[in-house]
Amino acid sequence: MADARQHAGAQPVLDLDGVGHRFGKVVALDDVSFTVEAGTFTALLGVNGAGKTTLFNLVTRLYANRAGRIRVRGDDLRHAPHRALATMGLVFQNRSLDATLTVRQNFVYHGALHGISPRRTLERAAALLEQVGMTEVLDRRVNTLSGGQARRVEIARAMTHRPTVLLCDEATAGLDVKSRRAIVTHLHERTRAEGIGVLWATHLIDEIEPDDPVVVLHRGEVRARATARALAGDGDLASAFLALTER
Repeated sequence: MADARQHAGAQPVLDLDGVGHRFGKVVALDDVSFTVEAGTFTALLGVNGAGKTTLFNLVTRLYANRAGRIRVRGDDLRHAPHRALATMGLVFQNRSLDATLTVRQNFVYHGALHGISPRRTLERAAALLEQVGMTEVLDRRVNTLSGGQARRVEIARAMTHRPTVLLCDEATAGLDVKSRRAIVTHLHERTRAEGIGVLWATHLIDEIEPDDPVVVLHRGEVRARATARALAGDGDLASAFLALTER
């Protein structure tokens, strides 16, 4: 079983160096730098409007980065976008499953986009769904699933092509506490087991474990980079976060 210690000293799966972005005269991101290491669940923690989604849009090339450099497994996103993007798994806040199709059909379509045969895709889908106890939903239409079920399917689909980095932008938005906890616990387990790097954008403190690396983003700036335990110090993470983002 892989864990973060086995990847110590290895090349980061995601490396942001001096990344900035403007919307006209409005600065959305300013000199943002941090890394996501293989085998780690890195929380990008910030209130709504902090710049988390803008950053995700840059990393996924929905926006072109003009300031700074973004590397995925060493590949510069600006110069080798296809190679870099092929190693990413993406889960956005807005649902991306086709609700009129079955879960099986959604997986097969995703696999085809990555050049994977239907047989191999469905083998992988069965294994991923078994991990969350959801093999019975394979032939159900997405619009018959609960919000938590659909989100777990979406995360599983994003891992079908075995990405090295999984990007999740407010992936538990709108879910109840139990569903959120199940998803976060599962992803922590898969991160350690498969050695992928997860960048988890959230504003919810309870989705972060003590040993998780945390990047605090506020008003487009990185206010802190440390483990949740180190940020909390002698207090708690919520209090530390409030202190870092009060201005």
